[in-house]
Amino acid sequence: MRILLVSTQDYIHHPIPSRHHYIFEELATRHEVHVAHFHVSRGATRETRLIIEEATQFPIKNPFLHYTINAPYHYYIFNKILRENRIDVIVAAHILAGSAVISAAKKNGIPVLFDLKDWFPDSAAAYFKNKFLANTVRRGVWEITRHNLVSSDRITTVSPSLVDKLKKLGFSADLITNGVNTDIFVPKNGLQMRHRLGIGADDFVIGFSGSVERWYAIDEMIRALPDLLHYRKNTRLLIVGDSLFTDYATKLRELAQQLGVLNQIIFTGTRPYTELPDYISCMDVCTIPLSPPQWEDIALPNKFFEYSACGKPIIMRPIPDVERIAGKNLFVYRTQEEFITHIKYLMDKPVVLKIDVSQYSWKEKARQMESILKNLKEISLSK
Repeated sequence: MRILLVSTQDYIHHPIPSRHHYIFEELATRHEVHVAHFHVSRGATRETRLIIEEATQFPIKNPFLHYTINAPYHYYIFNKILRENRIDVIVAAHILAGSAVISAAKKNGIPVLFDLKDWFPDSAAAYFKNKFLANTVRRGVWEITRHNLVSSDRITTVSPSLVDKLKKLGFSADLITNGVNTDIFVPKNGLQMRHRLGIGADDFVIGFSGSVERWYAIDEMIRALPDLLHYRKNTRLLIVGDSLFTDYATKLRELAQQLGVLNQIIFTGTRPYTELPDYISCMDVCTIPLSPPQWEDIALPNKFFEYSACGKPIIMRPIPDVERIAGKNLFVYRTQEEFITHIKYLMDKPVVLKIDVSQYSWKEKARQMESILKNLKEISLSK
């Protein structure tokens, strides 16, 4: 198949890989996969098997301005890419650029799968503190998202709850959950990484890996540190990741300084994906402090699979879809007191786990996506 991917990110410069990187790099081993390139991020160039299709006229770094100003050009360039490369099927995931490629697809008679990788109205609004502005963004993004869903030939999404949410809104969606690279995320001895980070062999390490943004209540974990240090003085907090579009990471450092616990926290910044298993290996417990309550019912984060593949206990805010599939490694908290209680329990009774996540490997997720795309192509050819 000849596939065009229109992802939600600057595919080759965004520092944090998404499900599209994992799934489509695997598909590119046996299909011709093209990807639209948006010049938004400043990260190092990522190696890829995909064929890069430049899709930017004005390389503005502000994401909102970038996709808005480039929207007319996107429609033009997508028409050109589709014709010149004889694309068989399109996977769209972006909101504005998704609308452009869906319009181009209709003009050229090419089927489109829309991959809803999170609930875009809420995720877009999460960047805005002002409630009026956040609600305005939420409504606007929903209208564009709804148009994209209506106009697509098929829909996939990441969690059972999002499948149910779409069904209530009148849309049928296939489930392809997020996953994990089971070749590199495995239980490992973390002593070498601990030594590299200046963490003692007997220190108790509470870890977080991912985007350091306000939809994760990392500030609450920092506020819990004084109580935990009183219980066990060699407690450390390891934060692997950074903020991309906000000042949240800076605010966390300021909070830690105010509470007098900055020396007990390690901020690594964004690290290469291949190094994440090494960082997770030196954590005694991993966290998913998902904050917005409206996300609890639709989330199924990558980090759950990555932590589990490394055999780690996980403390998280309530996420029903995770709770449905998790095993004995999961501890759920709703209050600061419950968070502290779970941490103390694991301090006293540390666990080493072996968890089978093979059904959630990215290779399996790529196979599921491939099956749907082949079906879309066959239906299109039969018309």
